[in-house]
Amino acid sequence: MNRFVRLAGRGVAATAIAGLLALATIAATPAAASAATVIKVRYPVNGSTFIKAANVTASLNLPPATGSFTELGLIPVTATVVFIQNGPTTGKVDLNTGAVTTSSSITLQITSLTVSGLPVPVGPACESATPASVALASQPGFSIVKGGPVSGTYTIPPFAGCGLITPVLNLTIPGPGNTISLTLGKAHVIP
Repeated sequence: MNRFVRLAGRGVAATAIAGLLALATIAATPAAASAATVIKVRYPVNGSTFIKAANVTASLNLPPATGSFTELGLIPVTATVVFIQNGPTTGKVDLNTGAVTTSSSITLQITSLTVSGLPVPVGPACESATPASVALASQPGFSIVKGGPVSGTYTIPPFAGCGLITPVLNLTIPGPGNTISLTLGKAHVIP
């Protein structure tokens, strides 16, 4: 049974996973070139991620949003999650094929949590103990200028700083095999 929850990003250029590709630094490397050309590009982004351990499909959006799901099919849970980008997204473009690959470092922060309607204190520092490394690759139909689909997988690290709820969060959220699918809009080159 898939559960649906909305998650959110924050930051100047954040529209999905804290602007996962909203402010991308892409190194264009044609096969015959000896030096990379660096181009900064901003893409509007929307999409979703599937968190395998919790069996949750999350819509990625701004501003930070609160979503609800049921744990074990019985217990209503409501959470607000923010994805914080650590530094710029970097990547490469194959000028022969137009294929793009990117890498981002993302911290996941839980800002509020309720279980069965009761608030559960998570504190101001409830976040992944280390950043998640998110690698994406363009999919058929992608254009470096017009945008299009990109997808990838990532591992959610354990959480820390969440008070007494930390062990419970670490039993239900962290782990490998999480997927992300994004659709990029038209590229805007940043001078």
